[in-house]
Amino acid sequence: MKKVLLFALPICVGNVLQQLYSTVDTLVIGNFCGSVSLAAVGTSSQPVEILLCVFLGLGTGVSILVSQFTGRDDRQGQQEVCATAISFLFLCAVPLSILGQFLGPMVLRLMQVPEDTWELANAYIQIIFWGTLGNMGYNMNAGILRGMGDSRASLFFLLISCMVNIVLDLLFVAGMGMDVGGAALATAIAMYCSWLFSIFYIRRQYPELEFTFLPHRMSRKMMGRIVSIGLPLGLNSSIYSVGHIFMQSLINLQGSTFIAACSVSGKVTGIANVAITSMSSAATTFSGQNLGAGNYLYLKKGGIRIPLFSGLITCSAGLLVTFFCRPILELFTRDPAVLELAVRYIWVVLPFTWAYAVFNGIICFVNGMGEIRFPTIVNILMLWAVRIPCAYVIAAFLDGGYVMASIPVSFIFGMVCMFSYFFSKKWKRVKEQAALQAQGRRSLPPE
Repeated sequence: MKKVLLFALPICVGNVLQQLYSTVDTLVIGNFCGSVSLAAVGTSSQPVEILLCVFLGLGTGVSILVSQFTGRDDRQGQQEVCATAISFLFLCAVPLSILGQFLGPMVLRLMQVPEDTWELANAYIQIIFWGTLGNMGYNMNAGILRGMGDSRASLFFLLISCMVNIVLDLLFVAGMGMDVGGAALATAIAMYCSWLFSIFYIRRQYPELEFTFLPHRMSRKMMGRIVSIGLPLGLNSSIYSVGHIFMQSLINLQGSTFIAACSVSGKVTGIANVAITSMSSAATTFSGQNLGAGNYLYLKKGGIRIPLFSGLITCSAGLLVTFFCRPILELFTRDPAVLELAVRYIWVVLPFTWAYAVFNGIICFVNGMGEIRFPTIVNILMLWAVRIPCAYVIAAFLDGGYVMASIPVSFIFGMVCMFSYFFSKKWKRVKEQAALQAQGRRSLPPE
């Protein structure tokens, strides 16, 4: 756990910086533009997520393969997966930037965005989509570095780009009065900075990867492996994002004030939950490298301990932020109606996010072992069989202002389902091989 926590710490700080990206946007817009602009930024994130998530899932597949090749000390495999990933990046990101200009507004209409928010939300997503190459490129390169066991480098890239984002936010929004379009432009430029710095770093620190700026070759076999692991993850995220659109539609029906409240409370809960992503990333790399090395003793220990540590850290942070949420929320807005609804959101959701931390930690650990199907099924059920139906029941028969209560219900359901993995045949095999290694006997090679 010491190694896992040391690996996760830079990712955690990096997640804080990534939260700072959107948080600075919200702070500047909330203080210089108003609640309608806040609502526009809050509701426009879903169209971007739904179109990007499939490709970011494939990037996760790259990270898992790199971690497994690193565990096996397979230099050629590392080079092939990196070269294929670069070609894949350009093949996907450039068309997606153009496609987003047409599909983004369509998704906003589907989400029933209020008329007073429509124009600003549309302007925001159109600019954000032009930053797709930088966004996908940085996330892919950060995944490669994590797969190599280097979690500190991406922190440095994010620090630089975060400073760029803050300066440009103040220049474009506060100084030049560009409203949400200025915030989107600042974020897009900052993401390109992260991507370019990550390329320079990989070329300098890991010359053995033969990393390039532009695509030069692609292995069909490696692309097939990336797709076999990453596509289910991406489709899972895509289905999840479609579900988020249904949830956002329910939120949008409550009006601009409720949208703005959910937007600012989402930033606060994101700050409290930064350990979730970092521990989950550590779980994926940990399981991938140890599976590649055939170290079943570590797999057995890490599969239980990493999710529980993630839950404990998230529970502590969540309770702390819940009790002090009002002064934190007042940094974003002074609107009394928005504040009241935002406080309600945090008190309903944040005390239960520890269950999501445990759930996500187990899922990412299992994904790192190449087991994709079961986590995908649980993720789909958690959203479509639990969260969305609960939200619609609450909105129809109780009070639409409490639709967020469906979120903690789904967290508990997902956590319980993922615990069942530890009773599966595949986990039983891990325990058997760990027992053999504990006795000093030779275990079977990883499948």
